[in-house]
Amino acid sequence: MAEKASVILAINAGSSSLKISAYKQHSPAAELTKLAEAQISGISSPPAKVKYARGAETVKNNEELAKDQVTNQASAFAHILKLLTSDDQLDDIKGNDHITHACHRIVHGGDYPKLQVIDSSTFHHIEQLSDLAPLHNGPALSIVTAVSDQLPHAKNVACFDSSFHSTIPEHIRTYPIDQSVAKRNKLRKYGFHGISYSFITGTVAQHLGKPKAEVNIIALHLGSGSSACAIKDGESHDTSMGLTPVSGLPGGTRSGSIEPATIFHYTHDAGKPSTKSSEKMHITQAEDILNGSSGFKGLTGTADFGDISSDLSKPKNKLAYDLFVDRVLDFVGAYWLKLGGDVDAFVFAGGIGEKAVGFRDEIVQKMSCLGVFLDKNKNSKPGDKPVEEIGATGSKCRVLVVKTDEQLEMATGVVREGLTT
Repeated sequence: MAEKASVILAINAGSSSLKISAYKQHSPAAELTKLAEAQISGISSPPAKVKYARGAETVKNNEELAKDQVTNQASAFAHILKLLTSDDQLDDIKGNDHITHACHRIVHGGDYPKLQVIDSSTFHHIEQLSDLAPLHNGPALSIVTAVSDQLPHAKNVACFDSSFHSTIPEHIRTYPIDQSVAKRNKLRKYGFHGISYSFITGTVAQHLGKPKAEVNIIALHLGSGSSACAIKDGESHDTSMGLTPVSGLPGGTRSGSIEPATIFHYTHDAGKPSTKSSEKMHITQAEDILNGSSGFKGLTGTADFGDISSDLSKPKNKLAYDLFVDRVLDFVGAYWLKLGGDVDAFVFAGGIGEKAVGFRDEIVQKMSCLGVFLDKNKNSKPGDKPVEEIGATGSKCRVLVVKTDEQLEMATGVVREGLTT
């Protein structure tokens, strides 16, 4: 008798969006095949919109939903689940019971060094960490609950953005504060975007034809949330985000690293609860300001870097753009030194990393003093392959654009850990 295929849902819940990719694995030795992908955006700012693709075919493209169809993460999951199970041309998912696994992107996993099967203990631990990643852990847990209710037979697996950074050396991850307090409250650098960096590391190693354990990379994951990572011998050596995702590079609505006392001069009510606080999640006004109304939005009024970079004649856009270049260079220079100049590849990834041609050009121009150069023709049209070369001949290291795939990395992790056997 042929072995039953595993069908894995890779679930990425944002504060106002939900993205799910469905994969199948016919046998423990078989590679994953992508079946479909669905995304609902605008959950908290209706009308919500849905995208749905079956394989390479686009079925729905930003189709507006009625206001009462999707009102929260749970109803968004139910809507996508119905799309998958009612698709007559999706033979591998004919009902809820055909789905065997659901893996969830959880931004903050604390000290978990790898993915975990979610039980009551794991769920409670993730819930306790929600205050450290208020935009992400809460919505992700609401989806875990929805999956448990609607797919009670499926195995729920947590994939942590912080796990990839568990290899950061102690002297780098430690904050220079009273260590009795720091250890009691688990205050240290954790780092995030780890699922993306794990995908980048494996993909770049394969592209270079080197063992993963021998590659040194400086990678930039740039998008609505942005970070940098120094990858040494295939492992995270340092990263720009810290205890929470708010530190490091500025983002669409996040401040990035600022003088800590700034927030107390910004508002004397910094430590008071935000209006977004709830019974399950406590957010101070400081956290609300630094996470939700700073970054590009605070500088320009929009969180969209594409809009900002498309019109640099506006002084506020030029300021935000130049500031972002400067902050990125801070980490590029530091990580180049930390890797001793032994860098195999410099990588752009994420929405901004993939699309911002001029921004890539400006960053690499600033790296010419390190012997890193760009091929402007390749940079202007990098192509659609998972890894594209945009560096010039003779560059000290390869310059790459990587189309990171967190969904695939999560599903692959479930297989790699033997959870489908």
